[in-house]
Amino acid sequence: MESIQPILDEAERAIAQAASLAELQAVETHYLGRKGAIGQLMRQLGTLPPEQRPQFGQQVNAAREHLERLFAERRAALEQAELVQRIEAERLDITLPGAPMRPARLHPLTLTMQRVKRALTGLGFEFVDGYDLEHFKYNFGALNYPDDHPAMDEQNSFHIAPGYLLRTQTTSIQGRIFEQLQRGERRLPIRIAVIGRCYRYENVDATHSHTFHQVDAFMVDEGVSMAHLKGVLTQFAQLMFGAEVRVRFRPDYFPFVEPGVDFAISWKGGWLELGGAGLIHPNILERYGIDTERYSGFAFGLGIERIPMLQYGVDDLRLFLENDLRFLEQFPLL
Repeated sequence: MESIQPILDEAERAIAQAASLAELQAVETHYLGRKGAIGQLMRQLGTLPPEQRPQFGQQVNAAREHLERLFAERRAALEQAELVQRIEAERLDITLPGAPMRPARLHPLTLTMQRVKRALTGLGFEFVDGYDLEHFKYNFGALNYPDDHPAMDEQNSFHIAPGYLLRTQTTSIQGRIFEQLQRGERRLPIRIAVIGRCYRYENVDATHSHTFHQVDAFMVDEGVSMAHLKGVLTQFAQLMFGAEVRVRFRPDYFPFVEPGVDFAISWKGGWLELGGAGLIHPNILERYGIDTERYSGFAFGLGIERIPMLQYGVDDLRLFLENDLRFLEQFPLL
């Protein structure tokens, strides 16, 4: 019986001296753990005479209960003390001035795409969403590309899976819209525009990137001619660059238009080509059941990056995608 009290006295001192929850946990394990001092006392029960075992067992259990109560009280006190310390350490001086918030800005490409959308919406075009991951037939087949066209080569496009690639041009939406006409989901005349990312297998330099942005628009109606195309692109250029801008159209070839032109502007300097355009090739219209004796259409695709490069004097395309705040902070606030 005399072995219990020294252990209790020792445990009470250790509990009182524990300065942290971690120290208290170590003390509790030492005395109340599976191999602790109280457990060792219980294992002595079998060595005692039978008539002493009940009283000894009761005293050991009473000692355990007493220590458990002391541990609980000390734990509560330490938790409260640590809470007070943590609150004090995290105290904020609300009299100090707050850190200034950085003003919000839109990316220059986002600003340009918003302006492009406003301009073309004002000209009567409806914007639709295309697909970055596009089917081969919409990216090439529906656009009158011959089977041996170099754009289909693996060295020029990102082929993802059989029949699928990352779209090389936003013009790929054209076949999907014409299919909607076939199914009766749309009716002529139509004016459609799409804006988004395009991808081509190219080396990155000051004027080229594997990822870039395009806006593509096309119109189909009765009597549409090159005069309508030139009128729309001239007005678009004036909305984007001002009334003093000059426009130029030169013959060019694209599989999906006939005739085709390249579209360039002159604004505060030399000429800059913005993209290609032309009358939608009759083969495409006839493929989707559109009467080419009655209807015709035009289409154009323009590079988005070239617009802010010209307007802001940016000479390296890579700056738009590097997320350098020193560059981005030069553009207008939100």
